[in-house]
Amino acid sequence: MHPTKNDLPADKRAPLTELLNARLADLIDLQLQVKQAHWNVRGPNFIALHELFDTIAGEVLAFVDDVAERITALGGTAEGTVSAVGKRTKLTPYSLTISSGKDHVAALSTALATAGKLVRAAINQADELGDADTADLFTGISRAMDKQLWFVEAHQSE
Repeated sequence: MHPTKNDLPADKRAPLTELLNARLADLIDLQLQVKQAHWNVRGPNFIALHELFDTIAGEVLAFVDDVAERITALGGTAEGTVSAVGKRTKLTPYSLTISSGKDHVAALSTALATAGKLVRAAINQADELGDADTADLFTGISRAMDKQLWFVEAHQSE
C-alpha cells in the first residue's frame, strides 16, 4: 500500500483494494466483451445492436476508470493489465465465433448479469469493511448495469 492521509485504517484499505481489483478485472473483461460484440455483430438488427453495444462499452469503461481511481485513492495499485485481468476475471470467456445479433445478445446478457451479481456482492463486502464510499461506488455501478442488462435483454426474442 502507498502512503496516504486517507483516514480509513490500512488493515481495511488493503482488503478493499483487493476487492476493487477483483471487480476491476471483471469490468475490464466486460468492456472488452461488449466491444467484441460491437465489432462483430451481424443481422437484421445490426445498427441498433452495434450502437447499443458501443454505448454500453463506453459506460463500462467509465466504471473501469472510477474503480481504478478508487483503488489508487485508497493507496493501492490498480492492476489492469491483460495478465492481471485474465487471472482475476470471474466472467465466462466470450466466444470469438459468434456473429448473429441473437447470439451476442444472449452472451452479453449473461456477462452483464454475472458482472452485476459480483458488483452487488461487493456492495455488502465494502460495507462490512466500513467503506461507505466504495459501497456507494459499487451501488451506482450496479444500478447502471441493471439498466444495461434491461436494454440488452429487450432485444431477446420471445
